[in-house]
Amino acid sequence: MKKHIVILPLILFVVSCAVFKPKAPVEKKVLIETNQGKIVVKLYNETPKHRENFLKLVDNAFYDSLLFHRVINDFMIQAGDPESKNAEKNARLGNGGPGYTVEAEINADKLHQRGALAAARQPDDVNPEKRSSGSQFYIVEGNIWIDSQLDLLIKRRNSYVISEYVNRLLQKPENETLASHVDSLRRNQHRDEFNEIYLQLTEQVMPQIKADSVDMFDLSEEQRYVYKTVGGSPHLDGEYTVFGEVVLGMPVVELISDVKTDIRNRPLEDVLILSMKKLSEKEFKTFKKQQGE
Repeated sequence: MKKHIVILPLILFVVSCAVFKPKAPVEKKVLIETNQGKIVVKLYNETPKHRENFLKLVDNAFYDSLLFHRVINDFMIQAGDPESKNAEKNARLGNGGPGYTVEAEINADKLHQRGALAAARQPDDVNPEKRSSGSQFYIVEGNIWIDSQLDLLIKRRNSYVISEYVNRLLQKPENETLASHVDSLRRNQHRDEFNEIYLQLTEQVMPQIKADSVDMFDLSEEQRYVYKTVGGSPHLDGEYTVFGEVVLGMPVVELISDVKTDIRNRPLEDVLILSMKKLSEKEFKTFKKQQGE
């Protein structure tokens, strides 16, 4: 009897925890109405700084009447520069913002897959912390990838890290002769010998790279599957904060990405954000039904 008396409360406790386990908070939704159609995005709870900043700008009608000022077919569409409002056709756009940046919230689980909503930012040389623009964002269209393309991408991404360590090694005083020889091989395009020596140098620096806990770029099998089926732009992973995704309206994203652009990737005919507004879950479900999805 005592055994049953002790075990029964434990079972009830476990069952009650399972039944009354708190639900994850619902992800906020935003309707982006453009002159090309409507897009609905959801904002990730895992990137709260970006979520709250985006919602604040939406509440303040910051995005209303701004342009998708940068559009690259099969890659992404970008908006959020306040200087794009009523901008002249020859205006140079892409540098405007609200006067602040947002701390990076780069999450390895949030990929630049098709439909991803991410924050634009200044390049590493002036922004080593990868802080996001306070207002500029982009939506990924991307492409379907195959394994050989992903392998080459991984190799290229990591080659930058390896090159930096190899250069540091060659800059040491004791390696002056070797550095001169490597430079000569490079300048005279003796590729076979250069590649052989570079491979040896790579093997020498790899232990230091590991000791420094440098995150080398890689893709899991699950991530590869996403890029081989859903598609996207994996070369941006780890570099920019993905803080949401399109849940309705990808055909509108495609329509925008197909417009003709000038040499600066600005659409020849303005693509306007007419308005943005937050959607409650009830409003989202109603809108979804209206769209037949």
